[in-house]
Amino acid sequence: MLVALAFSPATWAEDNPYSNHYQAQNQGDLHSLQANPEPQLFSGTRRDEDNIRMLENGYDLMGFSSFEAGEVDAEQARNHGRAIQADSILVYMKKAGGASPSSRMEVIKEAVKKGQSLTEKDVAATAGSYRYYATYWAKLPPPLLGIHVIKLVPKQATQGENVPTSTASSEGVRVIAVIHGSAAEKGGVVRGDQLLSLNNEKVDDAAQLSNLVRKYRGKAVKLQLERQGEPLATDVQL
Repeated sequence: MLVALAFSPATWAEDNPYSNHYQAQNQGDLHSLQANPEPQLFSGTRRDEDNIRMLENGYDLMGFSSFEAGEVDAEQARNHGRAIQADSILVYMKKAGGASPSSRMEVIKEAVKKGQSLTEKDVAATAGSYRYYATYWAKLPPPLLGIHVIKLVPKQATQGENVPTSTASSEGVRVIAVIHGSAAEKGGVVRGDQLLSLNNEKVDDAAQLSNLVRKYRGKAVKLQLERQGEPLATDVQL
């Protein structure tokens, strides 16, 4: 579950580490459908699971920021989100040693509760620097099909290496996320399916799938899938 972060408004200098370390991940001009979006700021938990959840909810990844620094207010992540017109931002932060930025205060509170004294070394050990990671997302228009896919390439064995045979097909594309409420979800497509063809036209990569979806826009199509090694077909209305 993602938890919204709330911070008091503030004006920040141009030296914003979230802006300075931003890397765009989308080749198109991806941004919010709103004219002046106010990005929602969330505390992320598990990156991979959070990414899938965002895709399933109809968002696409614009880019990310990754850096190490002292304590940085997450509001600066929102400031950068406004600049690039993001709808949502997920922020992750942890101390280099694994603790969160709040750990310094927790150490002090625990010592006071137990009547213990703290040395400068004790407090300094919880300060240090932190690792920050933030992902920026834009809400997509309602999709025609509603799946995100990747092309799986069989691993090539190096000399002397034994690679176990996989039961999953390397043909077609792997479904990594199904958008909630989409035609694909209504047609029974689930994450992990291997999409082989659309209306008997083979699907070799994401670009080809996009072209086929546009080609059959507004029509009923048949998807040929493979699920856990078993063939499967379903009809969907684009």
